[in-house]
Amino acid sequence: MTKIIKYIVVFLVIISFSSCYTRKSNNLLQERSSLPNYEKSVFENYMLQINDELLIRVISKDETLKTIFPNTINTNNTISYRIFEDGTADFPFVSRVPLVGKTLREAEKTLTDSLRNFANDVVVKMALKTSTFCVIGAAGRGYYPIYKERLTIYQALAMSGGMEQSAKLSQVKIVRTLPNETIIKTFDIRTKSIIDSEFYYIQPNDIIYCDFSPKKFWATSSYAGFFGVITASVSFAITVWNLAERK
Repeated sequence: MTKIIKYIVVFLVIISFSSCYTRKSNNLLQERSSLPNYEKSVFENYMLQINDELLIRVISKDETLKTIFPNTINTNNTISYRIFEDGTADFPFVSRVPLVGKTLREAEKTLTDSLRNFANDVVVKMALKTSTFCVIGAAGRGYYPIYKERLTIYQALAMSGGMEQSAKLSQVKIVRTLPNETIIKTFDIRTKSIIDSEFYYIQPNDIIYCDFSPKKFWATSSYAGFFGVITASVSFAITVWNLAERK
């Protein structure tokens, strides 16, 4: 009986050291040589894509233009302009304007140039109506608005409620749709070097996926909790053994 109990204790102790959540496994902004070291990356502005919907504001002294293009930015006005399959958007009294692959600033300039035929002082401001990201997995579930141009991965995950303790932080994925392809970026969010890397900023239509760690089904948040499980298991084993010996 003693030998069997020793085996049980040794087995449970070995499991405990591989199944408890630790600072190394769950903390962010770590600086360890064993973690990936991501290089700094230049921030890339979002490129407009098919089916994006635009809100616009036309600034001009020309009252006719103001009437044709009511302000739809920061108002309850529901008028938006969709980018069609051919990559263009259809604006009143203007030929189809090619916008796919342009940044918002470039799109503003393109439409401004098209409207200069109506008024020389015209200035166009644009915003993306469909500016959201999606979170699934161990970091929440749902769609959330991108409320500023440079929304970080930390801010995005905070909006979704944060990552569960059982999240697999070493393999967080971002599914990103580009004008000509869809890419999947996989990264370790625990390392401090993620700041200002290519993984740091969220773009419209991004999908953030965080898988569950295999530890989810048996891990505890502290060694004390797990040793409590060990004690209970050993006590149960002794009880069962004693009952078997009496028969």
